[in-house]
Amino acid sequence: MAGDLHCHTRLSLGSMGIDDLILLAKKRGISTIAITDQDCQAGTIRGRVIGERHGVSVIPGVEISCTDPQSGREAHMLCYLSDSPDRLEGLCHANLASRKKAAQYMLLKFVQRFPVGPELVHECARGATCVYPQHMMRALMESGLTDRIHGEIYRELFTPESPRNILRKASFPSPFEVLEAIHQSGGIAVLAHPAENGAMSLLEELIPAGLDGVEVFHSANSREEQKQLLALAKAENMLVTGGSDFRGMYGMGCVTVGQEQVNDAQVNSLLTYKSRMHRARRQQVAFS
Repeated sequence: MAGDLHCHTRLSLGSMGIDDLILLAKKRGISTIAITDQDCQAGTIRGRVIGERHGVSVIPGVEISCTDPQSGREAHMLCYLSDSPDRLEGLCHANLASRKKAAQYMLLKFVQRFPVGPELVHECARGATCVYPQHMMRALMESGLTDRIHGEIYRELFTPESPRNILRKASFPSPFEVLEAIHQSGGIAVLAHPAENGAMSLLEELIPAGLDGVEVFHSANSREEQKQLLALAKAENMLVTGGSDFRGMYGMGCVTVGQEQVNDAQVNSLLTYKSRMHRARRQQVAFS
């Protein structure tokens, strides 16, 4: 068994639909995946139905945006196996509303700089919950103005270090608010790719607050960082997850489903985590 616990579909940051994503996972020998669209749970039920059809186990999940109060940088919290996912809908909708507002500003600046109309960008974003920078870059590709998503133009427009960037920050709740919301929904909270967002220090603050796990196996985490995260997870008795963060043609570099995986034991630990926690609490009450 191989597990990829972090995959995006066309609903958010991916370019591939749910059907094709699951079929690709099957052909790649992946038996378990999690669909974790950003601030969107719309594909989870359909994903599980399609997964059953192809013999691929689909774990329901969502990647929720948050803002690190110390650095002001965007971070992401993964929620798996929520008992009441509807309790997260308000948070997801608020995040998407904030992201759409920021996207409107960036799109205005974008069409002022390039001979591309907003209609084409929206066509490139069709089926997605929001216009993302990748959709703007795809519009440039469609217009013959670039030959890649993540190239020089992307870095100029969408990296904070660039003096010519058109970025507008969206407003998201703190990681601690998201952590609490996930637990209130009966879900499992895992900090996503902490090295990518400079969230290693945030990880240490979230552990005492009840963080359940950390995404160790991710391309943004170097091998040395993965070793450090593994050791930390073991010391704190936390779940270890991982995944490709697959986004199809919108991904950074050449990344396919299953490029970063978790093993059988790590998948089973996630699937049995809540029952083990409930059993431990009952035993604690019995002995108190």
